[in-house]
Amino acid sequence: MASTKKLPVTAFAPATVANVGCGFDVLGFAIHGPGDTVTASFSDEPGLRIVSISGDEGRLPLDAQKNTAGLAAIALLNAAGHSVDDKGIELSIVKKMPLGSGLGSSAASSVAAVVAVNDLIGSPFTKGNLLPFAVEGEIAASGTPHADNVAAALMGGFILVKNHQPPDVITLHTPDDLHCTIIHPAIEIQTKNSRKILKKQVSLEKAVKQWGNVGGLIAGLYTNDYDLIGRSLHDEIIEPVRSMLIPGFKEMKKAALDSGALGCSISGSGPSLFALSTSENLANEIGKNMGAVLDGIGLEYDLFISKVNVDGAYIES
Repeated sequence: MASTKKLPVTAFAPATVANVGCGFDVLGFAIHGPGDTVTASFSDEPGLRIVSISGDEGRLPLDAQKNTAGLAAIALLNAAGHSVDDKGIELSIVKKMPLGSGLGSSAASSVAAVVAVNDLIGSPFTKGNLLPFAVEGEIAASGTPHADNVAAALMGGFILVKNHQPPDVITLHTPDDLHCTIIHPAIEIQTKNSRKILKKQVSLEKAVKQWGNVGGLIAGLYTNDYDLIGRSLHDEIIEPVRSMLIPGFKEMKKAALDSGALGCSISGSGPSLFALSTSENLANEIGKNMGAVLDGIGLEYDLFISKVNVDGAYIES
């Protein structure tokens, strides 16, 4: 095994947009700005321990077996054959994004943890090979090991999840001019709860439209065809159900489209919305007009403007 490092290692993993309208559980992309950091260090006390979590207001468990970062790190250490019986590992987590926001908060912690721990123990795995371990962390958040958020946070850019178990992920082309507006209303929606309300069956007609939209969106990304991207950013199945949980959804979506957005839908399980556009100025204008809707109903919100983050997770120190 490669030699271990003595100094603490801090990794950052970015926030992500999953589903991207028509691609429920199979499409995602990373953004700049919000995200999580995890610092991994060796300890004289045996075992893997989470010693601190900041930014979570005391709502996330320190028990590594119940925490997304802890589960992901344990999976990595087991696969690497790295024992913590004699020399333990401590994790410190800093949440730099809202919980229950639909921006992949749990995935960012999982990804940052495996990137940091992998580096700490001498990088036995390449970055791409860390994905299965990060996916294991999602079990703590949603009860299922889905890969759309974690793959985007790890690798950056747009990703397509062909299969979740084992994860089979394809990195897609990202047009240079593509910008994202994200608005996060100050409410929380738990992924587990938002999955419970989804219909178990869909009509063949809606399924066919959805398949066409997924194919159209991917084709639009590869050909830099922004009109095709806009015509494909329609969700026939998930958005009609989950949008009922988000105050002002219809009005915000209309404001985004009226402002020139290519498309607008729910980010992950919500309550955040995302809108894609072709310039930073347009993305800011879209955000201003979407925010005006929430101002009108007296609901506070966070606003993020970003190009698609094609870098993904990285080591800070």
